[in-house]
Amino acid sequence: MRAQVLGIIPARMASTRFPGKPLAPLAGKPMIQWVWERARKAKTLASVIIATDDALILHAARAFGAKAEMTRPTHPSGTDRAAEVAARHRCSLVVNIQGDEPLIDPRMIDQAVRSLAENRRFGMATLCREIHDPSDVTAPQVVKVVRRKDDEALYFSRHPIPFARDATDGAPRRFKHIGLYVYRTSVLRDIVRMPVSPLEKSEKLEQLRALENGVRILCQETRFDSAGVDTPEDLARVEALLGCATGRTSPKTGSARR
Repeated sequence: MRAQVLGIIPARMASTRFPGKPLAPLAGKPMIQWVWERARKAKTLASVIIATDDALILHAARAFGAKAEMTRPTHPSGTDRAAEVAARHRCSLVVNIQGDEPLIDPRMIDQAVRSLAENRRFGMATLCREIHDPSDVTAPQVVKVVRRKDDEALYFSRHPIPFARDATDGAPRRFKHIGLYVYRTSVLRDIVRMPVSPLEKSEKLEQLRALENGVRILCQETRFDSAGVDTPEDLARVEALLGCATGRTSPKTGSARR
């Protein structure tokens, strides 16, 4: 399996809320370097490539020893960028690793890869984690997922799902989606050729395009978590968590996407 799995980290400079985010300094290194170093520790990946449309990111990545490739500047999403790079390599599975997750645990990657490799009836796989913080239930930036008993994803939403109609029944278990994706190479190629779907347009969630077009998504619960960086304030928060991670105390990373 290892020789067939390619990890790709899409990275771009033109972030609306945080321009230049991939190269933002984090504890003495560019943030993208932390992501790459952690991804390389995943046992299931044969190779990890940074995919970018910016020469500054390309040169920085190569300077710290990463494999990096340029992609077209017209891609609307990181998924499209990952698909372009994957098309240049021989691989059966492609892992799209978020470039703003410097605390990603390599074991999360391994869990998602193995889940898809062992379940041939699914076209892609991702992860979720139970929500314990009540504020995450209503926060639109925390994406929720509902699943079948066999862990197949039924729907993803920014809205609190499932809805509790009768409060006397108690609060249902809710799960936040962790934005790590593993694709079968052929499925990734098909998805980026599909037009934006109505649900995707409404929720602004790319994975809904796959669901609307009949792609079966495996979504296993994980005990691991991560912390995304969307703003400079997030970077400071992650740097504090990173200090915990490199010291004696384990970090409590909280929500996967803030």
